[in-house]
Amino acid sequence: MALLSPEDKERIRAATAAAEEHTSGEIVTVLTPASDEYHYIPALWAALATMAVPLPLIYLLALPAGAVYTAQLVVFLALVLVLRLPRLRYAVIPAYIRHRRAHRRAMEQFLAQNLHTTAARTGVLIFVSLGERHAEIIADEGIYSKVGPEVWDKAVAALISHIRSGDVAGGFVAAIGMCGEVLAEHFPPGAADHDELPNAVIIL
Repeated sequence: MALLSPEDKERIRAATAAAEEHTSGEIVTVLTPASDEYHYIPALWAALATMAVPLPLIYLLALPAGAVYTAQLVVFLALVLVLRLPRLRYAVIPAYIRHRRAHRRAMEQFLAQNLHTTAARTGVLIFVSLGERHAEIIADEGIYSKVGPEVWDKAVAALISHIRSGDVAGGFVAAIGMCGEVLAEHFPPGAADHDELPNAVIIL
């Protein structure tokens, strides 16, 4: 299933282009279904649960060791398979791990999309990782010298609000508009200004 329809992609591209008409800043949008596959965490939970299997089987049912071992193996494999379902997998991953992985992916994308290479260091990344329900805006050092993080927090709040209602594209458009207004105020376009980075949303 596509994360965004062609119409949604065009909405985001058009919003980015419109915002950049009034600023020398560069806005890049990135969307990913998840920032990590988290293979080991479901296996860890399955292993911990499996450790509790022998107690009732030995002391209550008096099963032989071979039967206990077989039961442990069955429980472990069943839990690993069940916890691979996305909804359950993310439910057993601690929030701090989800957000730490998503933040790391956002920082990687900031560099991968060359936001740190703009002429005046005025790149802004709007990043969404759906699996972790994580949204983040990262601005380059040229912007942070004039604009505090609380400004981006408002744009992130608008982005998350739309995503929770199922409108991912609308969230990007809202955040792009808010970021564009801030950039236009502090970084108006120059005479030699040109589009340094692509406007299309990047889907990982």
